[in-house]
Amino acid sequence: MRRLLRHLDSWLLALLLLLAAGALGFLSTRYYHEADWTAHDRASLSAASRAVLSKLDGPVQIVSYANPQGHLRQTVAGFLQRYQQVKPDISLRFVDPQLDPAKMRELGITVDGTLILHYKGREQRLDELSESSLTNALERLIRGNDRIVAFVTGDGERRADGKANADLGTFMSQLEARGMRAVPLNFAQVAEVPQHTDLVVLASPELPLAAGAIQALLTYVRDGGNLLWLTDPANTDLGLKPLAAALGIRVLPGVLVDGSGTALGLHDPRMIALGAYPPQAITRGFVLTTLFPQVAALARTSQGQWAVQAFLRSSPQSWTEFKPIDNARPSEIRFDAAAGELKGPLDFGFALSRLSPSPDKSQQRAVVIGDGDFLSNTFLGNGGNRALGERIFDWLLGDDKLVDLPPRGAPDRLLEISQNELNLISVGFLIVLPLLLLVLGGLISWRRRRR
Repeated sequence: MRRLLRHLDSWLLALLLLLAAGALGFLSTRYYHEADWTAHDRASLSAASRAVLSKLDGPVQIVSYANPQGHLRQTVAGFLQRYQQVKPDISLRFVDPQLDPAKMRELGITVDGTLILHYKGREQRLDELSESSLTNALERLIRGNDRIVAFVTGDGERRADGKANADLGTFMSQLEARGMRAVPLNFAQVAEVPQHTDLVVLASPELPLAAGAIQALLTYVRDGGNLLWLTDPANTDLGLKPLAAALGIRVLPGVLVDGSGTALGLHDPRMIALGAYPPQAITRGFVLTTLFPQVAALARTSQGQWAVQAFLRSSPQSWTEFKPIDNARPSEIRFDAAAGELKGPLDFGFALSRLSPSPDKSQQRAVVIGDGDFLSNTFLGNGGNRALGERIFDWLLGDDKLVDLPPRGAPDRLLEISQNELNLISVGFLIVLPLLLLVLGGLISWRRRRR
């Protein structure tokens, strides 16, 4: 009888296990849960991609021109599933490009798997299947048409397509992927800013601008054009005082220095590091540290019709230094009020806005910053410089929905270990772990024999 009960218990336990497994299988068809345990959630969409999806206020239709043979369609569907989990109204439709070759030639489809994204009558084409490229394409759909950014050239300004250390080529190539197109603007060839220009950038000219160029800029600002003016301490007297007066801004003499940067490992007092920012739409929620190599302080002269807000400000330990610093000893660099030097905190970044004089726009915007190096090829990768630059351009172009997107960045996927650490790991897996398993197995066997 006891043996029968023991067998009955075994059968009941097996039956319960089968019922539990069946219940789990049934529930798994009704409910879905996914967890990402990787470092920084690298198997999930980034915070930037999720933020872009949250700005899309309507359905997105995606057409994939992928051959049904092979696994390409499954790859595309699996990749887009992560986006559909965040935004369910993203639809995907496949088209076999071999069924209508003439139509494919008309559409310019040459890559198997090409995606065409449709949103509110706009479309974007995508030949590369990656999160960065798809998120950029979605951002361009939000932005609409490509924004034309004209860079003033001909007077030693930083080039938008240049690869030199002082140029802005790296930064602008990243902005172009987000729907901005940089074009040169040389006033020796044109008398005024062309129509349909969304933003004019005056990036640290080295030579005095011609009277015609200054007049063209003044006319552009007077008529409601958006402007980004990057100036530097060495380039304060280039005939641009009329432009500064029109904006109600004055570039102060000297270079900003800040001795508190030594705590961050900055040995050059001209390096201004910021971790906190005055409240403004550009810096709302921005917590990254930015680095500005050589800064000219700015001051407001008259507000006029402009609403002026400072969004870059030095620390109370800073001041405007008038003496040359290149060959000066640290003990020689100190504040001299008698010489007219100004004590911090001092503003060096202003955001200006007003009702636009142009009937085609509701608001006109301008930004003046006393440093152009922070976006250069040399310093762009420092801290949040690139993220701050993107916010500035988005705000100037009126793309307020894109200003507060979280900064983009890839997690560190590279494991760097020394040879000794590699040897230790090898010994652990090849010798220590097998020995540990043998010892545990021997202990379990010994305990069973004692019973």
